[in-house]
Amino acid sequence: MTNNDVLRRLRYTFSLKDQKVKDIFALANRQVTLEQITAWLKKDDEPEMVPLADIELASFLNGFIVEKRGRGDKAMPAPEKELTKNLILKKLKIALELQTDDIIALLASVDVKLGNGEITAFFRNPDHKNYRHCKAQILRNFLMALQLKHSKPAAKAKAKQGNTKQSNAKPKANKKPPTPKKLYVNPYAKAEEKLEDAKESKRNVLSLKK
Repeated sequence: MTNNDVLRRLRYTFSLKDQKVKDIFALANRQVTLEQITAWLKKDDEPEMVPLADIELASFLNGFIVEKRGRGDKAMPAPEKELTKNLILKKLKIALELQTDDIIALLASVDVKLGNGEITAFFRNPDHKNYRHCKAQILRNFLMALQLKHSKPAAKAKAKQGNTKQSNAKPKANKKPPTPKKLYVNPYAKAEEKLEDAKESKRNVLSLKK
């Protein structure tokens, strides 16, 4: 993975226009031209592509830290002349204020499982016995995870996917309201009432004894 790849991916992930990239370089006290940026962003197989040197990418990442977190009290560090993938990962961690658990979760989102100790080893001093070299594949997957999380096209795709799932969901069938039971009418009700009235009237008539 080249320095040009890193710059291209970060530019796409955070939707940085060429002028914004130029401004980020300026935050690290490095002046570049738009023509230089255009040449760095060319594809590898294009003849106009110019390789991005370590010191130039280090300057961009230092400026990216200031862009994301603001300028602190400390003086701007000098850009590294030799930039390892561990340093690239560390600078991005600082810029995005990521904890170890955040990095583990980001890598897990692209099916890369690493433990706490493995991630911590990337940020140790190179002369430390537990220092671990960050391979290009790890950095590539980390940048891909950032892209899935932060890039606007990816966010739109996720939202569209969610809307599609909702639209494909079968609507719940509306249940018909229960039909009220018909009131039963006794056809013999009137006749029965007359019969009851007749019986009642007979009870009320007093018969006189002879």
